[in-house]
Amino acid sequence: MSIDITFRGPLFDGRAERAIEDACDDARDDIAAYAEERVLMGTAANFKTRTPYYETRVTTTRVSSEVSLVHDQGVIYGPWLEGVGSRNAPVTRFAGYHFWRAAKQAVAVRGPQIAEIAVRRHLPEMGG
Repeated sequence: MSIDITFRGPLFDGRAERAIEDACDDARDDIAAYAEERVLMGTAANFKTRTPYYETRVTTTRVSSEVSLVHDQGVIYGPWLEGVGSRNAPVTRFAGYHFWRAAKQAVAVRGPQIAEIAVRRHLPEMGG
């Protein structure tokens, strides 16, 4: 007596694994795009005279397969604008706009929802 067992479906042929990787990539990219958008919303709300230089320097770089970094490409006056520069408190009365801090807080609140939406988009590929 013998029994033949055949495993079929997304879990066994690799489709589910690829879908999970795609969902993770999409979640990371969507969260980074949201963070970049929040930073740019902060600059738009706070800058009285908007010049495009700083805003065009805000970008997202994929650091590794798990990490994307939203940054201002090292603009020299970026820390001063945020309010964390060495010249903020002792030299000037300007406390900074804190748009990076606000973006980080917004991502902490909304990030899980954004990731869930990305995963739900890929559920059919996972067999769910």
